Amino acid sequence: MMQWEGVIEFVAVAETESFTSAGKRLGISTAQVSRQVSGLENRLNTKLFYRTTRKVSLTEEGAIYYRHCRQVLDGLEEAERLFQV
Repeated sequence: MMQWEGVIEFVAVAETESFTSAGKRLGISTAQVSRQVSGLENRLNTKLFYRTTRKVSLTEEGAIYYRHCRQVLDGLEEAERLFQV
């Protein structure tokens, strides 16, 4: 399932604009979030975030990828809601 690795972490960072906040949201370490996002960037062969010591923001490519990932995750969440009692 390699194609999914790092996607949840990427979306969390994009939405919180922070690796630390993303880790807290997901219940994993900041280092794990960073490793997953870096692995995703390597796999896609593109930079998804601009990183400074104070701020994380999406690159143009990252914004495009985020919109697609968000749609997929929203679809999965909707599909799961259909089967919840």
